[in-house]
Amino acid sequence: MFKEFISLFQTDLYLKVWHYALVTWSIWLPILLVSLFLTTWFSYKRREWIRSKGGMLLEIKLPRDIARSPAAMEVVIGGLYEPVVGSLTDVYLEGRVRDWFSLELVSLGGEVKFYIWAFPQWRGIIESRIYAQYPGAEIFEVKDYSLDLVFDPKNRDMWGATTKLNKADAYPIKTYIDYELDKGGKEQEEIVDPIMPLLEQLGSLKPGEQAWVQILIQAHRDEGIKDLRIFPKPDWKEGIKDEIKKIIEKESFVKPSKSDNPDKVMPMMTFLTTTQNKTIEAIERNSAKPAFDTMIRTLYTAPKDIYDKMRIGGIIGSMRQFGSQTLNGIRPDWMTSIDYPWTDFREMRKRRGQRTLLNAYKRRSFFNVPFKHLHGSPYILTAEELATVFHFPGAAVTTPTLARVPSKKAGAPPNLPM
Repeated sequence: MFKEFISLFQTDLYLKVWHYALVTWSIWLPILLVSLFLTTWFSYKRREWIRSKGGMLLEIKLPRDIARSPAAMEVVIGGLYEPVVGSLTDVYLEGRVRDWFSLELVSLGGEVKFYIWAFPQWRGIIESRIYAQYPGAEIFEVKDYSLDLVFDPKNRDMWGATTKLNKADAYPIKTYIDYELDKGGKEQEEIVDPIMPLLEQLGSLKPGEQAWVQILIQAHRDEGIKDLRIFPKPDWKEGIKDEIKKIIEKESFVKPSKSDNPDKVMPMMTFLTTTQNKTIEAIERNSAKPAFDTMIRTLYTAPKDIYDKMRIGGIIGSMRQFGSQTLNGIRPDWMTSIDYPWTDFREMRKRRGQRTLLNAYKRRSFFNVPFKHLHGSPYILTAEELATVFHFPGAAVTTPTLARVPSKKAGAPPNLPM
């Protein structure tokens, strides 16, 4: 058997390959060594730059009454759009990368909190934007809650997942505009806020349970030499044109009849259904908004004696209201659970996946080293879509454990004695 295996490497084909490799080593070996050096160098410099920038976690306590629609959060998120990387010196010598942010919805034992993670220099911009749109909100820099969780598979169980879109990036998810939250004038009982199911699910957790939703965003741009690309990568709008063309030319239910008289030929848009026209309108409206590379990660953990697998289905299900059959949707891409337990000796794969995802979550790392594109690829969500998934709800959301400012603040009366 061993001789037969060795004989596979003694065929004419393998001998020719080895001969060619030996003859051309002076070409491919330097290229390989230079490539290895550059990869190591950029990884080292980027780690160093990210470490030097640090990070801060801001907790936002919501005002008791919020009369603003999610359009207010769209303005806040739009202010985070910064596609500039820097000069070539910054990129190649200093290791600079595009700034990224993390919008986080967290339940700690049922207490629901809103957080924004960013580099410290963004604090002033974030605070001014939020205060301008939500005057009654309070913002604090707090200790990172994720650091208190220690990976302990003997005593705690954990589930986590990364996500992806159902369709191409060009198709938007079902946003707050589709839910008509931008129109206003509705009674509280008539308001259908798509974030309600997620907040209710997070608020239903018991003491000891934790559920985290992390929305990592980075300004989208066409990529080139400043992004360490030899061959340029166009931005997402090229794909938008292709998808609209596909709908018009291939998906229309009624095809135009051929006519010898070109004056009688009707435009292709005439033969689209109402739903298809609305889909194209949604794509075009969404394409005009600031676009972000995005990854949404979720994590649920609890002591083994109270760990509830049904929470997993609840978290996944609470994302479905952001999707529709004609537009786009968000669904799990990778999960820490193993489909076939007998393929995972002593749960080694499962534990490795849990530990890695937890470390990546704590570092808010996905777009860059050390956990670049871990278990998934970034997808495009615009400021409108992100404001739908992450916004401060009004009084229609009655989750009792949602952290809000106790009372509305007011200025001091002008006639107080000095």
